[in-house]
Order: sequence, then structure tokens, then C-alpha cells
Amino acid sequence: MQQTETQFHIHCKAGDVGRYVFLPGDPGRCKAIASHFEDPVHIGMNREYNIYTGKLLGVPVSVCSTGIGGPSASIAMEELAAIGADTFLRVGTCGGIAMDVLPGDVVVATGAIRYEHTSLEYAPVEFPAVPDFGITAALKAASEKLGYRTHLGVVQCKDAFYGQHAPEKSPVSYELLQKWESWKRLGVKASEMESAALFVVAAALGVRCGSCFHVIWNQEREKAGLEMPMTEDTSGAIWVGIEAMKQIIAEDLEKK
Repeated sequence: MQQTETQFHIHCKAGDVGRYVFLPGDPGRCKAIASHFEDPVHIGMNREYNIYTGKLLGVPVSVCSTGIGGPSASIAMEELAAIGADTFLRVGTCGGIAMDVLPGDVVVATGAIRYEHTSLEYAPVEFPAVPDFGITAALKAASEKLGYRTHLGVVQCKDAFYGQHAPEKSPVSYELLQKWESWKRLGVKASEMESAALFVVAAALGVRCGSCFHVIWNQEREKAGLEMPMTEDTSGAIWVGIEAMKQIIAEDLEKK
């Protein structure tokens, strides 16, 4: 590929983004995250990549949306890392799998099931998709400090949203349904679409990454006939991400 100063997809160059970057999926969530920054500036938007830069604790930070799924998320991480970012925090949404995971709760990923393809182009299937321990610890501490019901555990990542929500319609329903039963029996907390790719790409690039999620609903509780009010207010997960990133920055400054 032709080498240019400006990154091909995110349309940014060195100096446009901070070392520390939030990675929501939804471009519309970027403004809400940037509202917590000091002096936020909208850098630009191309395709699914909406980018703001500001400061936390006086240190440059950015937010860049990734769109849906591993392919576009891996592009964002690759191009952001190429212009100086090395610490990534995904703030996303998920659907609960474990019965005790309720809408409005916060899930912090301790690992991700690689039921997607992007990560296979970065590491053999035997390589685990795990987040940075320091970021994970900061997310746990932030969520508990802010008083959210917090779950730590493995999340499942897939490429097809409707493979989860309408598996019976798929020609490979036999595989989707059996796999889903396995995730339940293994105690998997929730399902989402980006973390497995991000964790493995981060390992390949030598950067740090962690993930936290707002739980929108839980289809297993719904199937069981339990009350399941859907909630799309992601402000809790955003607050957790902001507080965790502040802790990470403070620890890095102390190390210096």
C-alpha cells in the first residue's frame, strides 16, 4: 500500500490523536465521551471513524469510533497505533448471557472468545484473546467505585449479529445453537463483536487494550420469562471508562 502521512481510513496524522484512545463502536457515542475531556476538538469523520481529541489530567487523549465488528475495529487500532497511540479502551455495549447479568450492569472483559475471523489473520487460533491486566484492573476499580453492578469474565465475540439473535433461520443453525449452549455452560458473561479482534491485534502490535460494556438486555433471561427492560443509556459505561483512563494516566505519570 502507498505510504502517506495521513492514515488511509481514519484520515488522521501524527499529532492529531493522543497516546490514550477510547474505542466505542457507535460514531454517535464519541461526542458523549469527548464531553468528559478538557478542551475537546472534533478532528474529523470518515466512514465509521469519528474522532475527537482533548485532555484528561492535562494529557492528550482521543476517542475514535470503530463501527461494528472486528474488521473495522482492527483498522482503527492499526492506524491509530501507526500515529502514536498505544493505550486503547473499548467502551461498548453487550447482551448478557449469564443469568445474573442484568440490563444496566457493567461487564469488564477478562478474555474474549474468538468466534470471529479478524483475529485469525493476526494470531493462530490457539493464542488467547486477553486484555491488558492493568487496564482491566482499572476498569474493575472504577466500576465498583462508581457503584455499578460489575461483572468480570469472558465475553463471546462474533461476526454476525443475527447469528446470535436469529440462529434458527441460519443454514448452520445446528452449529450456532450448539456453540451458544457451550458459552452458557462455560459461564460466559455476555456477547459483543469487537474485543476478541482488538485484544489479539493489540498483542500483535505490542500495545495495551481493555474493554468494558453497558448491558443492553439479556436474551437468556427473556427466554426464561423474566422481566427484561431494555436500556440503551450507555452513560454508566462511559463514566467507568473515563475514570479508568484517568487512573491509567495517573499511574503512567507516576512511573515517569
